[in-house]
Amino acid sequence: MEIGVLVNLGGEPDSAIRAVRGFGLRSCQLCGLVDASKIGEAADAWGGALHRHGVRVSSFWAGWGPPAIWNFTEGPLTLGLLPPAYRHRRIRHLKAGSDFARRLGVNQVATHAGFIPENPHDPLYAGMIDALREVAEHFKGNGQSFLFETGQETPVTLLRAIGDIGTGNLGVNFDTGNLILYGKASPADALDVIGRYVMDTHIKDGLYPTDGYSLGREVAAGEGKADFPRVVAGLRALGYEGALTIEREVSGDEQAEGIRAAIRLLEPLL
Repeated sequence: MEIGVLVNLGGEPDSAIRAVRGFGLRSCQLCGLVDASKIGEAADAWGGALHRHGVRVSSFWAGWGPPAIWNFTEGPLTLGLLPPAYRHRRIRHLKAGSDFARRLGVNQVATHAGFIPENPHDPLYAGMIDALREVAEHFKGNGQSFLFETGQETPVTLLRAIGDIGTGNLGVNFDTGNLILYGKASPADALDVIGRYVMDTHIKDGLYPTDGYSLGREVAAGEGKADFPRVVAGLRALGYEGALTIEREVSGDEQAEGIRAAIRLLEPLL
């Protein structure tokens, strides 16, 4: 396992990748929404920066366009491929992200699929599965795995969706913090259900929700409910050899210190 850090495409490529090396790391997960008309230009810029600084990309996290409201009430109406009104446009966004990743030689692409319905008989479930299958088939054509970021559904619901989509190139971007923030599972215990599908990991911490409307609060690694010794031990027991990608959802000096704190937490566990 190798420690990495999340890098947003919104930054300037050379300085963003230089910052990865500044933390003493050589792995990152790129994250962002790709303009389909500028895939080549963006891939050249980011690919050049990665090569100059000797940093590899574990996965590309493909974004999709607005609206996006990150809570329990408007979230199911706005996020991912669940809302039919935004579904076709977002399928195009995810395919563009896959094409961008292929230009970089990245064979894993992750995203938040949206609130996959817990009830497989929900009227929206079948359409969402069909949309996810279309995206996964595009990824397969690019030689890539499609990784579901955890959080917005229970692990068993995600397991069912992977089976129902059935394209054979599906995996999990295991976000330790999201499982807590959405109140869906203990990260260490969730590995019992979906651990065999984990192909990349977000090292993030948080506190459980305290009402039925808002997500829990993200905090620095080691200050929340994620049991990182158990998580790392569980991943090791599963034979996981992928990245441990640090994600800290703040900015500036607080984010940088959070990344350094997570590195200090992880290094003894490895």
